[in-house]
Amino acid sequence: MDNIKIIEGGISVDYRGQISHVNDLDMSEVERFYVIHQNDTSIIRAWHAHQHEKKWFYAIKGSFKMAFVKIDNWENPSPDLKPEIFHLSDKESKVLYIPEGYANGIKAEEPDSILMVFSNKILSEAVNDSWRYDSKMWMNW
Repeated sequence: MDNIKIIEGGISVDYRGQISHVNDLDMSEVERFYVIHQNDTSIIRAWHAHQHEKKWFYAIKGSFKMAFVKIDNWENPSPDLKPEIFHLSDKESKVLYIPEGYANGIKAEEPDSILMVFSNKILSEAVNDSWRYDSKMWMNW
């Protein structure tokens, strides 16, 4: 079974500007991507889960607090599950990989933050594998 992983990248700067990269990211499973532009730091995007969809997250601008819970029962998950918490920032070039079976929660830590999300499922497959839970269920944001 897959585990949550951080795939480290780097930032190279010279007189021409900056290049942020994650050269060790294997994108062979990626089917689509989308971008979340979060203007307001009080907005919480939680909890959204997928039984079969994997995701990769990359902070393009600003920073995000991100929490993930491994779902134990899809119809009635335990309220005692403990989230794993991560921070992504444009100051560190890294990708956060989340395997299938997790609920995710996302909150921008800076106004005007932008997050790129890659998925291994096309939209029609993802829509049919979408589970939503109350944003206050596993943590106090």
